[in-house]
Amino acid sequence: MVWLIVSILIWGIIHSLLASLKAKELARRWFGVSSTRLYRLLYNAFAVLSFLPILGLAALTRSRTVYVVPFPWSGLMVLGEILAAAGLVICLLQTGVWEFIGLRQLGQGSGKSQLQVNGFYRYIRHPLYATGLAFIWLFPYMTGTLLVVNAALTIYILVGAFFEERKLRREFGQAYIDYAAVTPMLVPFTKWKKTR
Repeated sequence: MVWLIVSILIWGIIHSLLASLKAKELARRWFGVSSTRLYRLLYNAFAVLSFLPILGLAALTRSRTVYVVPFPWSGLMVLGEILAAAGLVICLLQTGVWEFIGLRQLGQGSGKSQLQVNGFYRYIRHPLYATGLAFIWLFPYMTGTLLVVNAALTIYILVGAFFEERKLRREFGQAYIDYAAVTPMLVPFTKWKKTR
């Protein structure tokens, strides 16, 4: 179990460092301006491929059952997972699947993106993170290994959201600050718009 925790921690640190603006700028200086067109695609490919061994390690790690949610509650949890997965797909379609993967940038370069404030983004600033968290925690069968993976991913997502916030404030300035002032980060309806 310790190796699983350490491997997730290392993966999260590397993944976060590569997502930083400094890493992107360093890649641009080392490999030229054209590298910015490939960065997102290579970043995503590395993230997925480097996470596969962690999933393999998790599958090989023996652990006890923590809980099993009985029916009908388990059915409601699975329904929640289906809704979370649908929300994830809708958010990806809204932000642009090809841009998220990094394929759009191959043809157009890494031009300035638009601040998303419609759809699910009207209710929360990070719907991809929120739906991902809902999906992993609504699984009705929990083992010790799955609990460790879910807890590590949750910490990683929360830390990642903090750094994403800083990046978005730098990229969009006052527009993002105003948006964040009235839109909750991860849980809908936890901020109310001020009436003047």
